[in-house]
Amino acid sequence: MIEFNTHPDRYHHWKLSVDGAVARLELAVDPAHPFRSGYELKLNSYDLGVDIELQDAVQRLRFEHPQVKSVIVTSAVDRVFCAGANIGMLSASTHPFKVNFCKFTNETRLSLEDASQRSGLRFLAAVNGPCAGGGYELAIACDEIYLIDDNSSAVSLPEVPLLGVLPGTGGLTRLVDKRKVRRDLADVFSTLAEGVKGKRAKKWRLVDDTWPRSRFAENVAKRAAEIAAAGDDRTGRQGIEWTPVEREVATGDAGTTGYRYRYVDLDVDAANRTATLTVRGPDAPQPTTAAELQARGADAWFLRAFRELDDALCQLRFCHDEVGLVLLHTRGSLDAVLEAERALVALAGESWLAREIVAHCARVCRRYDLTARSFFALVDRDSAFGGVLLELALAGDRIYAIDDPDHPVHVAIGPLADGHLPMSHGLTRLQSRFLAEPERAARLQAERPRLTTVEADEEQLVTFLVEDIDWDDDIRIAVEERVSLSPDALTGMEASLRFGGAETCDSKIFGRLSAWQNWIFTRPNATGEHGALVCYGKPETATFDWRRT
Repeated sequence: MIEFNTHPDRYHHWKLSVDGAVARLELAVDPAHPFRSGYELKLNSYDLGVDIELQDAVQRLRFEHPQVKSVIVTSAVDRVFCAGANIGMLSASTHPFKVNFCKFTNETRLSLEDASQRSGLRFLAAVNGPCAGGGYELAIACDEIYLIDDNSSAVSLPEVPLLGVLPGTGGLTRLVDKRKVRRDLADVFSTLAEGVKGKRAKKWRLVDDTWPRSRFAENVAKRAAEIAAAGDDRTGRQGIEWTPVEREVATGDAGTTGYRYRYVDLDVDAANRTATLTVRGPDAPQPTTAAELQARGADAWFLRAFRELDDALCQLRFCHDEVGLVLLHTRGSLDAVLEAERALVALAGESWLAREIVAHCARVCRRYDLTARSFFALVDRDSAFGGVLLELALAGDRIYAIDDPDHPVHVAIGPLADGHLPMSHGLTRLQSRFLAEPERAARLQAERPRLTTVEADEEQLVTFLVEDIDWDDDIRIAVEERVSLSPDALTGMEASLRFGGAETCDSKIFGRLSAWQNWIFTRPNATGEHGALVCYGKPETATFDWRRT
């Protein structure tokens, strides 16, 4: 198990401070506290532990400090901003850990951009020293980048020339899609190990401005104050306590066998390479007013259940890499789920907290979309696939629904399906499902019908409608077939099929860049005995197989 719960009082690598509408996130990585032993976190290089703290800090800014409008992201170490991901950590890690580390890091960077887009929280990167690789990727995830002009500090993406890999947390895509850097200049920049400094960095659009050391801190503070003074008035907002996610861990002879939360269970069957994920609906009436929602805080069903789901997905990714298929179940009252969803959407117009909860739910759904596992949703007799829980089914790869004439089972589309929970490429999951019939997606989103499984099958919302007498056998056969297939082929297939339609910057990062990075990590040119990543920092140079595919 990995502990994703943390608190600013326990941070080893970040310092979070808040002064009215301006916050500061200062990176001072403690070399003595790596996520795992065996490497030293030099020059503000980071590993998973650093990103766990950063994710926590961004969440706390959104939920505990809703008055904040601008955040300065900088280094507390003199003359160094961030050297990027720790090379010793990458060299020593397994392939699945490297890939999941890059994915988690990218999702954390995306959380900054999501906070800007959906919460009006603007991030300023105050690059007060050399900024390389993942350090520049942190900066480029911010809204504005300011570089100290001291004749030595530069921004760089040196992964290609130094390590034989890629800027795997979105650097290449953000250069051209987000910052609109010319392609030829991006090509030069990404092959310059030493990076680009000062006025040239500004000219190439790699940073927004450069200031000398004598005026750097003053100008950064001035710009942050300008942003904080603009926009909506947040002085009356009161945050909620960001309490830890509570879980119980079940263990057996083969190790961890499950995770128990209040609303989520994850049961792992390592021998059969499967897991069962169960999400339960509300077990008590949910808030219907802004005051009630504020009082309930992190214990409101929507927030607690999806924080639990988020933790379960992260445990699945990092700790159970041989699990290939997840069977999704829901339990509870379909009416209770829909009632809670209608109340939350109604409150979103007046409550900042309701809007943040919806945005958090959307982020968790996207982490679900991007999890490299097969997901089969099983709509059985005890299911509660309504509203956002149906969204989880639509996010999966197949939906099996039982046809029981004596006990009809229902599913229901809720108001959040109407654009509140966008996928990485900007479409709703209904729009993504019905690319050939956009009018069907529009109608279902507008009507929000409650359907029997037979009616859902007629509306093409399920993959297979299975008679009750055949249910157990059909599901068993489907599971056995799926887990017999190549996990690598399935990962590539699922990632390609889940995001149909036009691409966005976000979907390019995961669907294209991450796929290439995943492949490159397995190649001897990067991670072989004489690969660039393995030879980095050693006297010998890398040996390449010069063939291009």
